[in-house]
Amino acid sequence: MKSLGTLLLLFGIASIAFSLLGREVRLLTWINNWGENVAWGIRGGFVVVGLLLMVLGGRGSQDR
Repeated sequence: MKSLGTLLLLFGIASIAFSLLGREVRLLTWINNWGENVAWGIRGGFVVVGLLLMVLGGRGSQDR
């Protein structure tokens, strides 16, 4: 789960950075189909879910 979280986090951060520069990550161009506000919500969701998966994935490996 930690690697999936890292991937989501990186895509979210890259999408935010590129969007501010007027570009977009090619795999995430579909999020702009629903409008600007929804696209920003999806970008933020990627970052939040990615962080949660990284934290929860890190805890599981420490308990064992």
